[in-house]
Amino acid sequence: MFVVSVHQIKEQLPEDDREYMDPLPPLMKLIWPVVTLFAHHIGERLNVEYIEKSKIKLQRSGLGYLLSPQQFFGLQCVSAIIFGVMVYWCFAMLEKDPGIVPVFFAAFGFVFPELNLSDRRKKREHEIIRMLPVYLDFITMAVEAGMNLNGALIQSVDKGPKGALNIELQKVLRDMKAGVGKISALRNMAERLDIKEISNLVAALAQAEKSGASVGVTLRIQADQRRVERFQRAEKLAMQAPVKLVGPLVMFIFPTTFIILFFPIVTQLVEVMK
Repeated sequence: MFVVSVHQIKEQLPEDDREYMDPLPPLMKLIWPVVTLFAHHIGERLNVEYIEKSKIKLQRSGLGYLLSPQQFFGLQCVSAIIFGVMVYWCFAMLEKDPGIVPVFFAAFGFVFPELNLSDRRKKREHEIIRMLPVYLDFITMAVEAGMNLNGALIQSVDKGPKGALNIELQKVLRDMKAGVGKISALRNMAERLDIKEISNLVAALAQAEKSGASVGVTLRIQADQRRVERFQRAEKLAMQAPVKLVGPLVMFIFPTTFIILFFPIVTQLVEVMK
């Protein structure tokens, strides 16, 4: 009966068409049938506002072509079950009463994919901001050599380092090949990323295109400005380093040093007082 029930549930699930989606990681493939089950039976009943917010988060994290919002909710449900079952199994091996501890870990497991998504988004934004001056240099040199902006973008994607910004520029070129205007394609990228530096760049290019100003000069100014901002961020982090080291010094290094220094003195005092 269990096998028949599983087979019927599988037959009811719609076929997962991933022709235009990114390939799944190996670990996610193991739990993907269960994720699809939750996505189909529960994810389809989510409200529109939640789905739109999740879609934006997935796009900004670079997972828009890996998961749909419904599938992401299914992943959260599976993560909650895994965390809860693992904690219950650990208590069972120790022959202890778990109480409501598995419930708390299941709640954490439900939130864990959301935390991972936020961390991935921050790392991706940091990588894009760090690589933006490099790509602006590529595009600027191509434009100053006589190419138009379309050709400069193609050259930057071909010659530039691989990464999140390279993928986003590929999406821009794909939109342009589909008939979208170059400024509109760049604005779509700015909306997907929601990064101030990208928005400023697109606004400057749109203004130069509208006013007839030199695109090469605009790109050169943007590249210099982004490079200055990168050095300023590095200087800021370097100045913050001594302040951030105070906590570990006080909590870990100083107590350990005092223990090592005073332990022989304390042991000698104890022997003398005996």
